[in-house]
Amino acid sequence: MSGKSVVAAGLIIFRRFSDEIQYLLLQTSYGEKHWTPPKGHVDPGESERETAIRETEEEAGLNPTDYTIIDSFHKTLHYEVRGKPKRVEYWLSELKDPNVKVKLSEEHINYEWLNIHDVMTYISKYKDMQEVLSEAENHIKSNL
Repeated sequence: MSGKSVVAAGLIIFRRFSDEIQYLLLQTSYGEKHWTPPKGHVDPGESERETAIRETEEEAGLNPTDYTIIDSFHKTLHYEVRGKPKRVEYWLSELKDPNVKVKLSEEHINYEWLNIHDVMTYISKYKDMQEVLSEAENHIKSNL
């Protein structure tokens, strides 16, 4: 990998709905139209956590009063995008009202609330993200 590292941040948002834990995934409107939790690049002068909150509001229309960030779960992913190293910081967050409406930005064309089994199918190409979401599921079941 060469070049300056790209830094991004996002929230892994879950809700308790119909007796199951469901995670919010957004489908991008570009490239392979892959599925991802809300995330985006860190702006100058902004902390990773501030970025995660801002990007969630921009991409999904969810503001900080809609969810609770679970400080006991914070993960970092490292991978390469177009030859550049990328680091993404994720925090786990629980939606307060499971019926709150998601409002997509132009960056995304669809969203789904999925149980962990379906999440793994949607993100099957991204083993590191699968691992983080599996750890999130275990954390929720063990601690929350």
